Amino acid sequence: MSTSRRSIALFIPMSLLAVSAYAISLSDLSNEDASSGLKAALTTGTNAAVSKLGAEGGFLDNAKVRIPLPKILEQARPILKMTGKGQQLDDLVVQMNRAAESAVPMAKPLLIDAVKSMSINDAKNILTGGDTSVTDFFRSRTQEKLAVQFLPVVKKVTDRSGVATQYNAAMSLAPKMGMLAKDQATVEGYVTQRALDGLYTMIAEEEKAIRADPLGTGSKLIGKVFGALK
Repeated sequence: MSTSRRSIALFIPMSLLAVSAYAISLSDLSNEDASSGLKAALTTGTNAAVSKLGAEGGFLDNAKVRIPLPKILEQARPILKMTGKGQQLDDLVVQMNRAAESAVPMAKPLLIDAVKSMSINDAKNILTGGDTSVTDFFRSRTQEKLAVQFLPVVKKVTDRSGVATQYNAAMSLAPKMGMLAKDQATVEGYVTQRALDGLYTMIAEEEKAIRADPLGTGSKLIGKVFGALK
């Protein structure tokens, strides 16, 4: 290589040189590579999402997934504050988010099982799908089972709040009368649903990060598969 060519090569970022190694199209990938690469990426993303959300402050300190008061309680806050319940409402917000943080680690085995059971067709749909393809996949495979697992864990935490107990008693008939969505009839039901929403949101966020920088995962297979999508 001439001196001028060596000089030019020195100015090419190593990341670009690495990407060129994966400069193939999705159609060039074998079904096995596409499926294995996606499974590896989703396993990485799932582990990261659960780890972040399951830590103290995972929900409470993250504006994207922080669980607010149910809408009716938030609307009633000024009146409740006047009756001396302002601090209780603030405490309930903390307890709701702590409950979600306590429940999320239970999701990991189910999420990983869903990834392992993914078919080649599932993998192709996710790889070529839109921004919600990952969320849609996990919701369809895990939401019902996770809701059952999360609910008692969440209830154990939220039951400590007098406001939660009063809310549940007051709202018990509201869904039957069409006044309130079913998932807001109890604080624990509301928190369980918001915890699941937050979990799927963060898994999707992790997947977006992998799509943006597949080589950053350190996995050649993930780099090969997601590099083909660029």
